[in-house]
Amino acid sequence: MASPHLPAAVQRTFSSLRVRNYRYYFAGQSVSMIGTWMQSTTQAWLVLQLTGSGTDLGLVVALQTLPILLFGPIGGTIADRFGKYRILFWTQGLAGVQALALAVLDLTGHLQLWEIYVIACSLGFVNMVDNPTRQTFIVEMVGRDELTNAVTLNSVMVNVARAVGPAIGGILIATVGSGWCFLVNAISFVFVLGGLRAIHQDELTPAPIAARAKGQLREGFRYVARTPVLRDALLMMAVIGCLAYEFQVTLPLMAHDVFHGGSTLYGLLNSAQGIGAVIGGLAVAGRPRTGSRRLLQVATVFGAVMVLAALAPTPAFEIIALLLVGGASVSFLALGNSTLQLNADPSMRGRVMSLWSVAFLGSTPVGGPVVGIVAGALGARFGLGLGAVAIAGAVAFGWRSLRRRDPAVAPDGGAADLRPAVTSAPGSGSPAEGPAAEAAVADLATGAPGTVADRADPRAPRPDSPQCLPSPTRAT
Repeated sequence: MASPHLPAAVQRTFSSLRVRNYRYYFAGQSVSMIGTWMQSTTQAWLVLQLTGSGTDLGLVVALQTLPILLFGPIGGTIADRFGKYRILFWTQGLAGVQALALAVLDLTGHLQLWEIYVIACSLGFVNMVDNPTRQTFIVEMVGRDELTNAVTLNSVMVNVARAVGPAIGGILIATVGSGWCFLVNAISFVFVLGGLRAIHQDELTPAPIAARAKGQLREGFRYVARTPVLRDALLMMAVIGCLAYEFQVTLPLMAHDVFHGGSTLYGLLNSAQGIGAVIGGLAVAGRPRTGSRRLLQVATVFGAVMVLAALAPTPAFEIIALLLVGGASVSFLALGNSTLQLNADPSMRGRVMSLWSVAFLGSTPVGGPVVGIVAGALGARFGLGLGAVAIAGAVAFGWRSLRRRDPAVAPDGGAADLRPAVTSAPGSGSPAEGPAAEAAVADLATGAPGTVADRADPRAPRPDSPQCLPSPTRAT
Protein backbone atom coordinates (compact mmCIF):
# COMPACT_ATOMS: atom_id res chain seq x y z
CA MET A 1 0.00 0.00 0.00
CA ALA A 2 1.33 3.42 -0.96
CA SER A 3 2.38 5.69 1.88
CA PRO A 4 0.58 9.07 1.94
CA HIS A 5 3.78 10.69 3.26
CA LEU A 6 5.82 10.01 0.09
CA PRO A 7 5.58 12.14 -3.06
CA ALA A 8 3.72 10.51 -5.95
CA ALA A 9 6.86 10.47 -8.14
CA VAL A 10 8.80 8.52 -5.49
CA GLN A 11 5.93 6.06 -5.12
CA ARG A 12 5.91 5.47 -8.88
CA THR A 13 9.69 5.01 -9.00
CA PHE A 14 9.67 2.30 -6.32
CA SER A 15 6.16 0.96 -6.95
CA SER A 16 7.18 -2.69 -7.43
CA LEU A 17 8.64 -2.74 -3.91
CA ARG A 18 5.07 -2.56 -2.61
CA VAL A 19 4.86 -6.25 -3.53
CA ARG A 20 5.90 -8.14 -0.40
CA ASN A 21 7.55 -11.07 -2.21
CA TYR A 22 9.62 -8.77 -4.38
CA ARG A 23 10.80 -6.74 -1.39
CA TYR A 24 12.32 -9.84 0.22
CA TYR A 25 13.79 -11.03 -3.05
CA PHE A 26 15.23 -7.60 -3.85
CA ALA A 27 16.81 -7.28 -0.39
CA GLY A 28 18.54 -10.66 -0.64
CA GLN A 29 19.79 -10.00 -4.16
CA SER A 30 21.12 -6.57 -3.13
CA VAL A 31 23.42 -8.13 -0.53
CA SER A 32 24.48 -10.97 -2.80
CA MET A 33 25.23 -8.70 -5.77
CA ILE A 34 27.71 -6.71 -3.68
CA GLY A 35 29.43 -10.00 -2.86
CA THR A 36 29.43 -10.99 -6.53
CA TRP A 37 31.23 -7.80 -7.54
CA MET A 38 33.68 -8.31 -4.65
CA GLN A 39 34.47 -11.77 -5.99
CA SER A 40 34.83 -10.51 -9.55
CA THR A 41 37.33 -7.87 -8.47
CA THR A 42 39.27 -10.26 -6.26
CA GLN A 43 39.38 -12.99 -8.89
CA ALA A 44 40.79 -10.58 -11.48
CA TRP A 45 43.40 -9.32 -8.99
CA LEU A 46 44.45 -12.89 -8.13
CA VAL A 47 44.88 -13.88 -11.77
CA LEU A 48 47.05 -10.84 -12.41
CA GLN A 49 49.07 -11.62 -9.27
CA LEU A 50 49.61 -15.21 -10.37
CA THR A 51 50.39 -14.56 -14.04
CA GLY A 52 50.71 -10.84 -14.76
CA SER A 53 48.95 -11.62 -18.03
CA GLY A 54 45.96 -9.84 -19.49
CA THR A 55 45.42 -12.85 -21.74
CA ASP A 56 44.89 -15.12 -18.74
CA LEU A 57 42.49 -12.59 -17.25
CA GLY A 58 40.52 -12.53 -20.47
CA LEU A 59 40.46 -16.33 -20.50
CA VAL A 60 38.82 -16.41 -17.06
CA VAL A 61 36.10 -14.03 -18.24
CA ALA A 62 35.62 -16.10 -21.40
CA LEU A 63 35.30 -19.35 -19.43
CA GLN A 64 32.65 -17.77 -17.24
CA THR A 65 30.55 -16.59 -20.18
CA LEU A 66 31.12 -19.31 -22.81
CA PRO A 67 28.56 -21.71 -21.26
CA ILE A 68 25.92 -19.01 -21.73
CA LEU A 69 26.98 -18.43 -25.34
CA LEU A 70 27.10 -22.14 -26.22
CA PHE A 71 24.33 -23.64 -24.10
CA GLY A 72 22.18 -20.70 -23.01
CA PRO A 73 18.99 -21.92 -24.75
CA ILE A 74 19.23 -25.18 -22.81
CA GLY A 75 19.12 -23.15 -19.60
CA GLY A 76 15.96 -21.43 -20.83
CA THR A 77 14.36 -24.79 -21.61
CA ILE A 78 15.09 -25.93 -18.05
CA ALA A 79 13.53 -22.72 -16.71
CA ASP A 80 10.33 -23.46 -18.67
CA ARG A 81 10.28 -27.14 -17.67
CA PHE A 82 10.48 -26.76 -13.89
CA GLY A 83 9.18 -24.37 -11.26
CA LYS A 84 11.38 -21.26 -11.20
CA TYR A 85 11.11 -20.88 -7.43
CA ARG A 86 12.68 -24.31 -6.89
CA ILE A 87 15.34 -23.80 -9.57
CA LEU A 88 16.56 -20.61 -7.90
CA PHE A 89 17.24 -22.45 -4.65
CA TRP A 90 19.55 -24.82 -6.53
CA THR A 91 21.32 -22.25 -8.72
CA GLN A 92 21.86 -19.71 -5.94
CA GLY A 93 23.00 -22.46 -3.58
CA LEU A 94 25.49 -23.81 -6.13
CA ALA A 95 26.84 -20.30 -6.76
CA GLY A 96 27.41 -19.99 -3.01
CA VAL A 97 29.23 -23.34 -2.98
CA GLN A 98 31.66 -22.30 -5.72
CA ALA A 99 32.40 -19.06 -3.82
CA LEU A 100 33.03 -21.13 -0.69
CA ALA A 101 35.37 -23.43 -2.65
CA LEU A 102 37.42 -20.42 -3.79
CA ALA A 103 37.55 -19.15 -0.20
CA VAL A 104 38.73 -22.46 1.26
CA LEU A 105 41.38 -22.97 -1.42
CA ASP A 106 42.68 -19.41 -1.07
CA LEU A 107 42.67 -19.28 2.73
CA THR A 108 44.52 -22.60 2.93
CA GLY A 109 47.11 -21.49 0.35
CA HIS A 110 46.19 -24.13 -2.25
CA LEU A 111 44.50 -21.97 -4.90
CA GLN A 112 46.10 -22.40 -8.33
CA LEU A 113 45.35 -20.89 -11.71
CA TRP A 114 43.77 -24.02 -13.18
CA GLU A 115 41.42 -24.22 -10.21
CA ILE A 116 40.27 -20.64 -10.86
CA TYR A 117 39.60 -21.65 -14.48
CA VAL A 118 37.54 -24.69 -13.44
CA ILE A 119 35.50 -22.79 -10.86
CA ALA A 120 34.88 -19.89 -13.27
CA CYS A 121 33.61 -22.33 -15.88
CA SER A 122 31.39 -24.09 -13.33
CA LEU A 123 29.87 -20.74 -12.37
CA GLY A 124 29.19 -20.13 -16.06
CA PHE A 125 27.12 -23.33 -16.23
CA VAL A 126 25.21 -22.29 -13.10
CA ASN A 127 24.51 -18.86 -14.63
CA MET A 128 23.36 -20.56 -17.83
CA VAL A 129 20.29 -21.77 -15.93
CA ASP A 130 20.12 -19.05 -13.28
CA ASN A 131 19.96 -16.02 -15.62
CA PRO A 132 16.76 -16.87 -17.56
CA THR A 133 15.17 -18.24 -14.39
CA ARG A 134 15.80 -15.08 -12.37
CA GLN A 135 14.66 -12.84 -15.23
CA THR A 136 11.35 -14.66 -15.70
CA PHE A 137 10.71 -15.13 -11.98
CA ILE A 138 10.30 -11.36 -11.64
CA VAL A 139 7.00 -11.25 -13.51
CA GLU A 140 5.71 -14.15 -11.42
CA MET A 141 6.29 -12.03 -8.30
CA VAL A 142 5.13 -8.58 -9.40
CA GLY A 143 2.76 -9.16 -12.33
CA ARG A 144 2.82 -7.56 -15.76
CA ASP A 145 1.90 -4.05 -14.62
CA GLU A 146 4.96 -3.71 -12.39
CA LEU A 147 7.43 -5.69 -14.52
CA THR A 148 9.23 -2.75 -16.15
CA ASN A 149 9.58 -1.00 -12.80
CA ALA A 150 10.94 -4.14 -11.11
CA VAL A 151 13.41 -4.93 -13.90
CA THR A 152 14.67 -1.35 -13.89
CA LEU A 153 15.12 -1.29 -10.10
CA ASN A 154 17.09 -4.52 -10.44
CA SER A 155 19.42 -2.81 -12.93
CA VAL A 156 19.83 0.12 -10.54
CA MET A 157 20.67 -2.29 -7.74
CA VAL A 158 23.32 -4.01 -9.90
CA ASN A 159 24.97 -0.68 -10.70
CA VAL A 160 25.00 0.40 -7.06
CA ALA A 161 26.59 -2.96 -6.19
CA ARG A 162 29.13 -2.40 -8.98
CA ALA A 163 30.24 0.76 -7.20
CA VAL A 164 30.19 -0.64 -3.66
CA GLY A 165 31.42 -4.22 -4.15
CA PRO A 166 34.84 -3.55 -5.70
CA ALA A 167 35.54 -0.84 -3.12
CA ILE A 168 34.86 -3.22 -0.23
CA GLY A 169 36.81 -5.95 -2.01
CA GLY A 170 39.84 -3.70 -2.41
CA ILE A 171 39.82 -2.84 1.29
CA LEU A 172 39.55 -6.50 2.32
CA ILE A 173 42.34 -7.56 -0.05
CA ALA A 174 44.63 -4.92 1.42
CA THR A 175 43.77 -5.66 5.07
CA VAL A 176 42.88 -9.33 5.56
CA GLY A 177 43.56 -11.02 2.21
CA SER A 178 41.72 -12.13 -0.91
CA GLY A 179 40.34 -15.34 0.59
CA TRP A 180 38.09 -13.37 2.91
CA CYS A 181 36.48 -11.64 -0.07
CA PHE A 182 35.43 -15.02 -1.44
CA LEU A 183 34.18 -16.05 1.99
CA VAL A 184 32.08 -12.89 2.34
CA ASN A 185 30.54 -13.59 -1.06
CA ALA A 186 29.73 -17.17 -0.03
CA ILE A 187 28.03 -15.88 3.13
CA SER A 188 26.05 -13.33 1.08
CA PHE A 189 24.12 -16.17 -0.57
CA VAL A 190 22.56 -16.93 2.81
CA PHE A 191 20.63 -13.67 2.40
CA VAL A 192 19.43 -14.71 -1.07
CA LEU A 193 18.21 -18.08 0.17
CA GLY A 194 16.63 -16.42 3.19
CA GLY A 195 14.78 -13.98 0.93
CA LEU A 196 13.50 -16.87 -1.19
CA ARG A 197 12.35 -18.73 1.91
CA ALA A 198 10.38 -15.65 3.02
CA ILE A 199 8.41 -15.58 -0.24
CA HIS A 200 4.74 -16.59 -0.01
CA GLN A 201 4.31 -19.03 -2.87
CA ASP A 202 0.53 -18.64 -2.85
CA GLU A 203 1.01 -14.99 -3.89
CA LEU A 204 3.03 -15.91 -7.00
CA THR A 205 1.50 -16.15 -10.48
CA PRO A 206 3.67 -18.93 -11.96
CA ALA A 207 3.74 -19.50 -15.69
CA PRO A 208 2.44 -22.86 -16.89
CA ILE A 209 5.19 -25.47 -16.81
CA ALA A 210 6.05 -26.84 -20.24
CA ALA A 211 5.50 -30.58 -20.40
CA ARG A 212 8.45 -32.72 -21.37
CA ALA A 213 8.50 -33.24 -25.12
CA LYS A 214 10.92 -33.66 -27.97
CA GLY A 215 12.10 -30.58 -29.81
CA GLN A 216 11.44 -28.03 -27.06
CA LEU A 217 14.75 -26.30 -27.73
CA ARG A 218 14.00 -26.00 -31.46
CA GLU A 219 10.47 -24.87 -30.64
CA GLY A 220 11.90 -21.91 -28.73
CA PHE A 221 13.97 -20.81 -31.73
CA ARG A 222 11.00 -21.22 -34.10
CA TYR A 223 8.72 -19.29 -31.76
CA VAL A 224 11.11 -16.32 -31.66
CA ALA A 225 11.71 -16.46 -35.43
CA ARG A 226 8.00 -16.14 -36.23
CA THR A 227 7.24 -13.48 -33.58
CA PRO A 228 8.60 -10.22 -35.02
CA VAL A 229 8.65 -8.14 -31.84
CA LEU A 230 10.75 -10.79 -30.06
CA ARG A 231 12.97 -11.53 -33.04
CA ASP A 232 13.77 -7.88 -33.70
CA ALA A 233 14.52 -7.05 -30.05
CA LEU A 234 16.86 -10.04 -29.74
CA LEU A 235 18.68 -9.26 -32.99
CA MET A 236 19.18 -5.67 -31.84
CA MET A 237 20.50 -6.85 -28.49
CA ALA A 238 22.86 -9.33 -30.16
CA VAL A 239 24.51 -6.56 -32.21
CA ILE A 240 24.48 -3.89 -29.50
CA GLY A 241 25.43 -6.26 -26.69
CA CYS A 242 28.35 -7.64 -28.65
CA LEU A 243 29.99 -4.35 -29.66
CA ALA A 244 28.62 -1.50 -27.54
CA TYR A 245 28.81 -2.86 -23.97
CA GLU A 246 32.53 -3.70 -23.92
CA PHE A 247 33.36 -0.85 -21.54
CA GLN A 248 35.80 -3.02 -19.59
CA VAL A 249 37.94 -2.87 -22.75
CA THR A 250 37.40 0.70 -23.95
CA LEU A 251 37.40 2.73 -20.71
CA PRO A 252 40.89 1.72 -19.50
CA LEU A 253 42.24 2.58 -22.94
CA MET A 254 40.44 5.93 -22.99
CA ALA A 255 41.87 6.83 -19.58
CA HIS A 256 45.44 5.72 -20.37
CA ASP A 257 45.97 6.22 -24.11
CA VAL A 258 43.67 9.13 -24.96
CA PHE A 259 43.76 11.28 -21.82
CA HIS A 260 47.13 10.02 -20.46
CA GLY A 261 45.68 9.46 -17.00
CA GLY A 262 46.16 6.74 -14.43
CA SER A 263 43.98 4.59 -12.22
CA THR A 264 42.33 7.64 -10.65
CA LEU A 265 40.94 8.84 -13.98
CA TYR A 266 39.90 5.29 -14.87
CA GLY A 267 38.01 5.08 -11.59
CA LEU A 268 36.30 8.39 -12.29
CA LEU A 269 35.19 7.20 -15.73
CA ASN A 270 33.75 4.01 -14.26
CA SER A 271 32.05 5.90 -11.47
CA ALA A 272 30.51 8.38 -13.92
CA GLN A 273 29.03 5.57 -15.96
CA GLY A 274 27.71 3.86 -12.83
CA ILE A 275 26.14 7.05 -11.46
CA GLY A 276 24.52 7.71 -14.83
CA ALA A 277 23.12 4.18 -14.85
CA VAL A 278 21.55 4.67 -11.42
CA ILE A 279 20.00 8.02 -12.39
CA GLY A 280 18.77 6.69 -15.73
CA GLY A 281 17.39 3.55 -14.13
CA LEU A 282 15.42 5.52 -11.55
CA ALA A 283 14.05 7.76 -14.31
CA VAL A 284 12.83 4.73 -16.30
CA ALA A 285 11.39 3.15 -13.15
CA GLY A 286 9.25 6.25 -12.63
CA ARG A 287 7.96 6.12 -16.24
CA PRO A 288 7.42 2.42 -16.99
CA ARG A 289 6.37 2.76 -20.65
CA THR A 290 7.57 0.04 -22.96
CA GLY A 291 7.13 -1.22 -26.51
CA SER A 292 9.16 -1.44 -29.71
CA ARG A 293 8.90 2.25 -30.58
CA ARG A 294 9.97 3.30 -27.10
CA LEU A 295 12.88 0.82 -27.23
CA LEU A 296 14.06 2.24 -30.56
CA GLN A 297 13.87 5.80 -29.29
CA VAL A 298 16.04 4.96 -26.27
CA ALA A 299 18.49 3.05 -28.50
CA THR A 300 18.78 6.12 -30.73
CA VAL A 301 19.72 8.24 -27.71
CA PHE A 302 22.18 5.54 -26.61
CA GLY A 303 23.94 5.70 -29.98
CA ALA A 304 24.11 9.49 -29.92
CA VAL A 305 25.71 9.69 -26.47
CA MET A 306 28.17 6.95 -27.44
CA VAL A 307 29.32 9.25 -30.24
CA LEU A 308 29.80 12.03 -27.68
CA ALA A 309 31.89 9.70 -25.52
CA ALA A 310 34.02 8.66 -28.49
CA LEU A 311 34.69 12.27 -29.52
CA ALA A 312 35.09 13.83 -26.04
CA PRO A 313 37.98 16.33 -26.23
CA THR A 314 38.76 16.48 -22.50
CA PRO A 315 38.44 14.20 -19.44
CA ALA A 316 35.73 16.46 -18.00
CA PHE A 317 33.69 16.19 -21.20
CA GLU A 318 34.23 12.42 -21.18
CA ILE A 319 32.89 12.15 -17.64
CA ILE A 320 29.75 14.06 -18.62
CA ALA A 321 29.32 11.90 -21.73
CA LEU A 322 29.68 8.70 -19.70
CA LEU A 323 27.00 9.89 -17.27
CA LEU A 324 24.67 10.02 -20.28
CA VAL A 325 25.97 6.69 -21.63
CA GLY A 326 25.28 5.01 -18.30
CA GLY A 327 21.72 6.30 -18.19
CA ALA A 328 20.95 5.36 -21.79
CA SER A 329 22.55 1.93 -21.56
CA VAL A 330 20.61 0.81 -18.49
CA SER A 331 17.38 2.25 -19.94
CA PHE A 332 17.87 0.23 -23.13
CA LEU A 333 18.50 -2.96 -21.14
CA ALA A 334 15.47 -2.51 -18.89
CA LEU A 335 13.10 -1.68 -21.76
CA GLY A 336 14.40 -4.53 -23.92
CA ASN A 337 14.02 -7.01 -21.07
CA SER A 338 10.47 -5.87 -20.32
CA THR A 339 9.43 -5.82 -23.98
CA LEU A 340 10.51 -9.44 -24.40
CA GLN A 341 8.84 -10.71 -21.25
CA LEU A 342 5.56 -8.87 -21.83
CA ASN A 343 5.27 -10.14 -25.40
CA ALA A 344 6.40 -13.74 -24.85
CA ASP A 345 3.94 -16.50 -24.14
CA PRO A 346 4.30 -17.42 -20.43
CA SER A 347 5.21 -21.02 -21.29
CA MET A 348 8.03 -19.77 -23.55
CA ARG A 349 9.48 -16.97 -21.38
CA GLY A 350 12.42 -19.00 -20.11
CA ARG A 351 13.59 -19.89 -23.60
CA VAL A 352 13.09 -16.33 -24.85
CA MET A 353 15.04 -14.83 -21.94
CA SER A 354 17.81 -17.39 -22.34
CA LEU A 355 18.36 -15.98 -25.83
CA TRP A 356 18.47 -12.51 -24.26
CA SER A 357 21.25 -13.77 -21.97
CA VAL A 358 23.10 -15.23 -24.96
CA ALA A 359 22.80 -11.93 -26.83
CA PHE A 360 23.95 -9.78 -23.90
CA LEU A 361 26.21 -11.88 -21.66
CA GLY A 362 27.24 -14.68 -24.00
CA SER A 363 28.52 -12.23 -26.61
CA THR A 364 31.40 -11.11 -24.35
CA PRO A 365 33.91 -13.73 -25.66
CA VAL A 366 33.22 -12.47 -29.19
CA GLY A 367 32.73 -8.74 -28.71
CA GLY A 368 35.54 -8.17 -26.22
CA PRO A 369 38.36 -9.35 -28.53
CA VAL A 370 36.84 -7.59 -31.56
CA VAL A 371 36.57 -4.24 -29.78
CA GLY A 372 40.03 -4.78 -28.29
CA ILE A 373 41.56 -5.38 -31.71
CA VAL A 374 39.89 -2.29 -33.19
CA ALA A 375 40.84 -0.12 -30.22
CA GLY A 376 44.41 -1.44 -30.25
CA ALA A 377 44.91 -0.89 -33.96
CA LEU A 378 43.03 2.40 -34.47
CA GLY A 379 42.76 3.87 -30.99
CA ALA A 380 40.37 3.80 -28.06
CA ARG A 381 38.03 6.33 -29.65
CA PHE A 382 37.40 3.89 -32.48
CA GLY A 383 36.52 1.20 -29.92
CA LEU A 384 33.71 3.37 -28.56
CA GLY A 385 32.86 4.49 -32.09
CA LEU A 386 32.42 0.87 -33.16
CA GLY A 387 29.78 0.54 -30.47
CA ALA A 388 28.02 3.66 -31.75
CA VAL A 389 28.05 2.26 -35.31
CA ALA A 390 26.62 -1.04 -34.05
CA ILE A 391 23.79 0.79 -32.27
CA ALA A 392 23.06 2.88 -35.39
CA GLY A 393 22.85 -0.25 -37.53
CA ALA A 394 20.58 -2.00 -35.03
CA VAL A 395 18.30 1.04 -34.79
CA ALA A 396 18.05 1.32 -38.58
CA PHE A 397 17.11 -2.36 -38.77
CA GLY A 398 14.56 -1.94 -35.98
CA TRP A 399 12.78 1.04 -37.57
CA ARG A 400 12.71 -0.67 -40.97
CA SER A 401 11.23 -3.84 -39.52
CA LEU A 402 8.70 -1.87 -37.49
CA ARG A 403 7.53 0.13 -40.50
CA ARG A 404 7.24 -3.11 -42.49
CA ARG A 405 4.91 -4.54 -39.83
CA ASP A 406 2.90 -1.32 -39.60
CA PRO A 407 3.47 1.20 -42.42
CA ALA A 408 1.69 3.89 -40.38
CA VAL A 409 4.59 3.94 -37.92
CA ALA A 410 7.32 6.54 -38.46
CA PRO A 411 10.30 7.27 -36.18
CA ASP A 412 8.43 10.26 -34.79
CA GLY A 413 4.97 8.77 -35.10
CA GLY A 414 2.67 7.47 -32.43
CA ALA A 415 0.95 4.49 -33.99
CA ALA A 416 0.68 1.21 -32.17
CA ASP A 417 3.85 -0.68 -32.97
CA LEU A 418 3.80 -4.15 -31.46
CA ARG A 419 2.08 -6.51 -33.86
CA PRO A 420 3.55 -9.98 -33.37
CA ALA A 421 2.60 -12.44 -36.03
CA VAL A 422 2.37 -15.23 -33.46
CA THR A 423 1.67 -14.52 -29.82
CA SER A 424 1.84 -17.95 -28.29
CA ALA A 425 3.32 -21.35 -28.81
CA PRO A 426 1.14 -23.74 -30.78
CA GLY A 427 -0.92 -25.89 -28.53
CA SER A 428 -0.04 -23.93 -25.42
CA GLY A 429 -3.63 -23.16 -24.66
CA SER A 430 -2.64 -19.65 -23.70
CA PRO A 431 -5.40 -17.03 -23.68
CA ALA A 432 -2.92 -14.74 -25.45
CA GLU A 433 -3.91 -15.94 -28.94
CA GLY A 434 -5.75 -14.11 -31.66
CA PRO A 435 -7.21 -10.60 -31.91
CA ALA A 436 -7.50 -10.10 -28.16
CA ALA A 437 -3.77 -10.54 -27.78
CA GLU A 438 -3.04 -8.10 -30.61
CA ALA A 439 -5.27 -5.52 -28.97
CA ALA A 440 -3.56 -6.07 -25.64
CA VAL A 441 -0.15 -5.66 -27.18
CA ALA A 442 -1.23 -2.50 -28.97
CA ASP A 443 -2.43 -1.12 -25.64
CA LEU A 444 0.96 -1.94 -24.15
CA ALA A 445 2.75 0.00 -26.86
CA THR A 446 0.65 3.09 -26.26
CA GLY A 447 1.01 2.86 -22.49
CA ALA A 448 -2.67 2.23 -21.67
CA PRO A 449 -2.75 1.29 -17.98
CA GLY A 450 -4.04 -2.04 -16.85
CA THR A 451 -5.28 -3.29 -20.21
CA VAL A 452 -2.54 -5.83 -20.85
CA ALA A 453 -2.89 -7.46 -17.48
CA ASP A 454 -6.68 -7.61 -17.92
CA ARG A 455 -6.63 -9.17 -21.36
CA ALA A 456 -3.46 -11.23 -21.62
CA ASP A 457 -2.89 -12.61 -18.15
CA PRO A 458 -5.99 -12.63 -15.94
CA ARG A 459 -3.99 -14.10 -13.04
CA ALA A 460 -1.64 -11.13 -12.86
CA PRO A 461 -2.26 -8.67 -10.00
CA ARG A 462 -4.10 -5.48 -10.89
CA PRO A 463 -2.62 -2.10 -9.95
CA ASP A 464 -5.23 -1.63 -7.24
CA SER A 465 -4.85 -5.09 -5.72
CA PRO A 466 -3.08 -5.73 -2.41
CA GLN A 467 -0.08 -7.25 -4.23
CA CYS A 468 0.38 -4.19 -6.31
CA LEU A 469 13.18 -8.38 -9.75
CA PRO A 470 24.73 -12.03 -13.71
CA SER A 471 27.68 -11.77 -15.06
CA PRO A 472 30.28 -9.89 -13.03
CA THR A 473 31.53 -8.20 -16.21
CA ARG A 474 28.26 -6.56 -17.21
CA ALA A 475 25.45 -4.92 -15.26
CA THR A 476 22.16 -6.78 -15.83
